[in-house]
Amino acid sequence: MNKIIHWGIIGCGDVTEVKSGPALQKAEGSQLVAVMRRNSELAADYSRRHGVPRWYSSASELIADPGVNAVYIATPPSTHMEYTLAAARAGKPVYVEKPMGLNTSECESMLAACEQAGVPLYVAYYRRGLPRYRKVKEWLDSGAIGEPRFVRTLHMTKPLEAVDGHYWRVNPAISGGGLFMDLGSHTLDLLDFLLGPVKDADGHASNLGSPYAPEDTVSGRYQFESGVHGTGIWCFNAYSNEDVTEIVGSLGSITFSTFSEQPVILRTENGEQPVFIPHPVHIQQPLIQSITDELLGRGTALSTGLTAIRTSRVMDELVKNYNGR
Repeated sequence: MNKIIHWGIIGCGDVTEVKSGPALQKAEGSQLVAVMRRNSELAADYSRRHGVPRWYSSASELIADPGVNAVYIATPPSTHMEYTLAAARAGKPVYVEKPMGLNTSECESMLAACEQAGVPLYVAYYRRGLPRYRKVKEWLDSGAIGEPRFVRTLHMTKPLEAVDGHYWRVNPAISGGGLFMDLGSHTLDLLDFLLGPVKDADGHASNLGSPYAPEDTVSGRYQFESGVHGTGIWCFNAYSNEDVTEIVGSLGSITFSTFSEQPVILRTENGEQPVFIPHPVHIQQPLIQSITDELLGRGTALSTGLTAIRTSRVMDELVKNYNGR
């Protein structure tokens, strides 16, 4: 690769306004040189506001741009595979939003295409790079809680007040399922980062009264290759909002939230140690920096297609009774 990675974004929507677009501009060795959105007025507006030299209303034109040497796909999951395959055919590295695809089968096709084309594939599980969860990883690796024994997750939210036909996160044809696919994937990938790959998983999914078609409640159990046991329940039709994961070991425990601005907490027989570590302004920047560094041959990316497909496999197992995956 060149000494600077010149990125193009396919789908410069809300997720790219603060989380990722500016991060592509601010990471060392990275520049955002082109953006695409089907609505040409919105694409031009994004380009103007963010100081991006070129804009397109066609993904194929952005991919063909000779000044773009890496492609970030920030569209909903239903088009992740299509655009990944197109970028791979053009010989350009791909960074795709999460979840990686609509299902594991799509993820396998994406990986195969990138491998055949000889280009890397990265996925936006950006919590792997955040200092807050790096601290959790540090505690685990240093033996602060001894040998990890089990992990449990509770994630519940109040039901959506109103759902229209354009809310793509609960349209399985666009998102792959319900809110679990969008939100639960972050926690499951984070656990993969902290505890290693899951070797076995099963679960149950239901719709317990939500007005949209896919599941609103998912429960599951899994065992990691390390032997650690895990359980989780995600309910997006509950009376309140709560998001907590606890890793319990032989000498203590670690508690954290995937989405809430809460301290990470280390508990041992010596007491409780809460540590609050704020997220960076552009939350994807640490991950983008690791990807840029790998592309420039000076580091290792934190989230790849090979790590992300493991999360897709677990999610498919947890919901397969509901949608037959």
